[in-house]
Amino acid sequence: MSHHRNPKALLTPAMHGVLERMARAGHMPLHALTPAQARTAYAAGADVLELPLHAMARVEDFHVTARDGFLIPVRLVVPSTERLPVLVYFHGGGFTIGSIETHDGLCRQLARHVHCAVLSVDYRLAPEHKFPIAVEDAWDVVRWVAQQGATRNLSTDRLAVGGDSAGGTLAAVCAILARDANIQLALQLLFYPGTSARQDTHSHRKFEHGFVLEESHIAYFFNHYWRTVSDRDDWRFAPLDGRDASGHLAELGGVAPAWLGLAECDPLVDEGVQYADRLRMAGVAVDLEIYRGVVHEFIKMGRAIPEAAKAHADAAHALRHAFQEIKG
Repeated sequence: MSHHRNPKALLTPAMHGVLERMARAGHMPLHALTPAQARTAYAAGADVLELPLHAMARVEDFHVTARDGFLIPVRLVVPSTERLPVLVYFHGGGFTIGSIETHDGLCRQLARHVHCAVLSVDYRLAPEHKFPIAVEDAWDVVRWVAQQGATRNLSTDRLAVGGDSAGGTLAAVCAILARDANIQLALQLLFYPGTSARQDTHSHRKFEHGFVLEESHIAYFFNHYWRTVSDRDDWRFAPLDGRDASGHLAELGGVAPAWLGLAECDPLVDEGVQYADRLRMAGVAVDLEIYRGVVHEFIKMGRAIPEAAKAHADAAHALRHAFQEIKG
C-alpha cells in the first residue's frame, strides 16, 4: 500500500495544513538553539493554535518546597469554589522546554471539562537540572498534595496525575512511586508519554522527520537531560524498559489505572502502545485511544485540529469517571 511509503498520507487535511504552515514559517531547528533560546521559541508559539483561555473561579500561584529546599512554582486552577478532586499535571517539552505558562490553556480545559482542580508543576528543567531532578520535583509535589492539599481546599482522597510527552513520563513514574508509598491515585492520564530511552521502534523510523517531534529533537532533549548515557537505563527515565538498581524492569502491578491518548503520526506512538500492553499484563486497567492522522503536540492545537478537543473530552471523561469511582 502506497501510504507506507509516504507516511504524510496518513495525516488529516487539517493536520497537513498546520505542518505546511509550520514548515513555511521556517523557524530555526531546535538543535541549533541554546536551551534558553528553545524555551523562548517554544513559549512564543505555545498558544498560537490553543483554544481560548477559560476563566477560573480560583487561580493561585504558589510554591511547594522540594527535598533540597528549592521552591517549585506551581499553579492551581479551580473552576468553582467547592472542594474538588485534583489532577497534578506535568507539562511536556523534553525535560528542557515548556512551563506552567505554555500549558495553562490545556490545564484550564481539563479543569473545566472534568470539574476538578488542576495543579500544574514547573519542575526544574535540563540542562541546568539534569536527571533525576525533574522526577524528584514531580514526586515531591504529588507527595505534598497527598499530605497537605487539604490546606488549599483540595479533596486529596481523589488525586490523579497526568502529563503530555515528557510530562507523561513523569506522571507514569509518579504512579509507580505512589504505589510504593501507598498513596492512592484515581488515574494516570498520559498524553503521548515518552516511556523508552531507545528510539528503535517502527514509529521512530516512520515518523522521524517532518511530524513536529523529530528524532533530532529527542536526541537534543535527552543529551541535555541525562548526566551520562547510563541514566537512560533507569526506569525513572524510561518506565517501559528501564531497570532498577538490581537490574529488573519496573514492577507495574498495583499502579493506578491509566488513560493513554496517543497520536498516530508520532515517533512515540509505538512505545505508548507497548507501555499500555505492559500495564495490562500487570493487571492494570487501561483505556487506550489513538487519534488518527495527528502528530505529537496535537492536544495543544485545538483551534486548528478537531482531534484536540476530542482528546480533551475523552481524557476528561476518563478522569471524571475515575474520581466518581472513588466517591463510590
